[in-house]
Amino acid sequence: MARTLSQDLRDRVIAAIGGGMSCRSAAVHFGVSASSAIRWRQRALEHGQAVAKPRGGDRHSGRIEAHGGFIRELIAEQGDMTLVEIQARLMERGTSVGIGTVHRFFKRHGITRKKRMARPVCK
Repeated sequence: MARTLSQDLRDRVIAAIGGGMSCRSAAVHFGVSASSAIRWRQRALEHGQAVAKPRGGDRHSGRIEAHGGFIRELIAEQGDMTLVEIQARLMERGTSVGIGTVHRFFKRHGITRKKRMARPVCK
């Protein structure tokens, strides 16, 4: 993944464009891509400054979190459901999620589902 370029560089490119340089020539002058210079200029015109957008983070868990109560009810009713069965029940509700998403939901909320066989009590 590409690294975020410094705010100072962004400001210098925007200043050069504001001083009469074209986006492409400013990009060549400062050693950035023309598409970056164009996007930075558009962002500066819209927001006043070409600030980098936030990077990283989880952007997709909200879809399964909206069904968190439903998933907990399923586990309470039938504790031995597999991840595939939970995924199928979510699909019945119109939410298409992958097995990994379901697994991460359980991990994030500390829900363990290990099936333990009954063992005699040792004396």
